Amino acid sequence: MIKRRTTPTVSIGHIKIGYGHPIVIQSMTNTPTADVKATVEQVLELANAGSELVRITINDDAAAQAAIEICKELKDRGCSNPIIGDFHFNGHILLNRYRELAKSLAKYRINPGNIGHGQKHDEHFEMFLKVALEHEKPVRIGVNGGSLDQDLLKDMMDRNARNPRPNTPEKVFCEAVIESALRSAEHAQNLGMPEDRIILSAKLSDLQQLLYVNQELARRSGLTIHLGLTEAGLRTEGTVKSSVALGILLNQGIGDTIRVSLTPDPETPRTREIEICKNILQSLGLRYFSPTITSCPGCGRTDNTLYQQLALDINHYILQNLEEWKKKYPGVESLKIAVMGCVVNGPGESRDADIGISLPGKSEEPQAPVFMDGKQICVLKGPAIKNDFLRLLDDYISKRFQT
Repeated sequence: MIKRRTTPTVSIGHIKIGYGHPIVIQSMTNTPTADVKATVEQVLELANAGSELVRITINDDAAAQAAIEICKELKDRGCSNPIIGDFHFNGHILLNRYRELAKSLAKYRINPGNIGHGQKHDEHFEMFLKVALEHEKPVRIGVNGGSLDQDLLKDMMDRNARNPRPNTPEKVFCEAVIESALRSAEHAQNLGMPEDRIILSAKLSDLQQLLYVNQELARRSGLTIHLGLTEAGLRTEGTVKSSVALGILLNQGIGDTIRVSLTPDPETPRTREIEICKNILQSLGLRYFSPTITSCPGCGRTDNTLYQQLALDINHYILQNLEEWKKKYPGVESLKIAVMGCVVNGPGESRDADIGISLPGKSEEPQAPVFMDGKQICVLKGPAIKNDFLRLLDDYISKRFQT
């Protein structure tokens, strides 16, 4: 059982994050925000895939004006997902210029590294926070390694150079990321922003640096934290890096919202990021979205065609029926199914699942014992094994999850 760190409850629209609430999945559009139609369609696509918070870029006047229309159209189309404004460089200007925008968004994101230098930094930060306070909106203070406050970094590097036992530049860089987030959060609180409206995030592309920075943020602050490995990369590389990073931190009880950031490519839908988030959370037992199928990788003992096809068929059957099952059978998402390929691990894994089948491997008797709740209940044989097992699966679900 993962013990999550205690953090304040932050309300983002109707979504609540923090200790005692499910870890929330976030995503971000990559359409030009000024293109209202394209952005609305992508928000709906992300929301339908399971993204509970969706962030949109607001970088100029056209995007600011469009964002107001986007929020209205989404509401008209029945989408209640909170929309977050992603601001860099000029958020303090746009939020003050477009008051309807400030009201429409559910949360604002600010990056302390790119809102000005010296006195201008503080002035712009305070202008930004004043709007958030006026409209009682939560703020994510998001520090990125690629856009870190260079004045802060230079100051910390200079002080480190004068130290008789200086740290490595990498260590100073990580400390500057942490310091930027914590100083900004303290500044926000001094301006009157309550801790239950502040979310911290520190995103880097180096996995080890990301782990250290977020572990230290969690140790040094009690605020809620949004997790993500930025610029993760394409497909397999981005999936693996993000899964490792988020998995380690979540397993340590760190993180209240998550996002996976993959480099877009024509063959990978934007919703792939959300599917990865779901799998990370379900693998850790933090949330359940769909029944889990345990199936073996195969070896020289298995009849590859038989168990592989059955695993695929069951997965397809789950996808076909999941939405109806969730309405009729609350909790069905936590169901564990085993589809195993031979006698070595088959019976053991099938007993450990809620319902499982151990198919015969090569040279084994052509029969498949079925287990429910740790007990063998029957043996299936012949060409109708798939249909027979699916009937048993339906019967098990209706009895176990019936309200």
